[in-house]
Amino acid sequence: MKPRRVQIMGVGRYLPKRKVTAEEIDHLIGEKTGWTRRKTGVTIRHFVDDETNSQMGAQAAKEALRDAGLSLSDIDCIVCASGTMEQAIPCTASLIYRELDSTHQGIPAFDINATCISFVAAFDHLSYLIDCGRYHHILLISSEIASIGLNWKQKESSALFGDGAVAVVIGPTPENEPSQILSSRMETYTQGAHLSEIRGGGTKKHPRKYEDSLNLGDFLFDMDGEAIYRLSARVLPSFLERLYPKEPAITLDDIKLVIPHQASMMAMRLIQRRLRIKNNQMFIYSKQTGNMISASIPLGIYEAKKQQKIERGDLVMLLGTAAGLSIGGMIFVY
Repeated sequence: MKPRRVQIMGVGRYLPKRKVTAEEIDHLIGEKTGWTRRKTGVTIRHFVDDETNSQMGAQAAKEALRDAGLSLSDIDCIVCASGTMEQAIPCTASLIYRELDSTHQGIPAFDINATCISFVAAFDHLSYLIDCGRYHHILLISSEIASIGLNWKQKESSALFGDGAVAVVIGPTPENEPSQILSSRMETYTQGAHLSEIRGGGTKKHPRKYEDSLNLGDFLFDMDGEAIYRLSARVLPSFLERLYPKEPAITLDDIKLVIPHQASMMAMRLIQRRLRIKNNQMFIYSKQTGNMISASIPLGIYEAKKQQKIERGDLVMLLGTAAGLSIGGMIFVY
């Protein structure tokens, strides 16, 4: 795989105004105080109050543009990479574009959905369009509202999630800087296709078909977390070996920071041990946000930059699992 000289130029985030404590989640799921904090490690997450996907995405995008020193007129493509959408049509990217400036027009806007690894999949594919010169500056946004679809009867999964949005501006790397994507990969294991799903909302289980016999459970998030972990733990080690580039030859010891999808604290620690990732390499940052679906990984980039855990020239790995069951990863020079 040929390296792509593509750079993250700016990053921004938006967290909803409403903060929800672990103790509030305990009450919602009918558990004693302390259960959520002990099980998930998440103390606070944010749930939307009156915000929409497009409003959150636009706020994150504005910060990313400021961070990159660019304006909307410098952008030639807008992509929303998320697992939740604001409405069936049009795509969320077009709604974010309108929120940014309702009088602006002409920038192509579309969505990419690979659930929890949507950002990684989009970053990977869009980097080729920048590398070949098709686009110069792309605004990539992951905006997620998990709270609306949680099934509070499934306490192990519903206690994990939070809402929020993260945006990045990506563009070509200047001649005097080292940023580049060295390797990327995505694999899907269909035996896990129904381990994490929302069955309703599409053409198979549309509300129009059900009328009075609507099954609400089909429209809420359903996950078998234990089965997902077993399958992920089995396939991740070999996936990681295939992710490492051959030229230049790189091993885990060369990686400055591993930014994983913040699926759950327990799963991340187990995977860390199985993959033999050192404590100072593994970046866990979800205690104040929870699992933000596709926004989790770019939030890690935002926090790593803010906390000065990465700087230009550092080698970074993005790694995550998603519904499908899919695994995605990327190794890049920040």
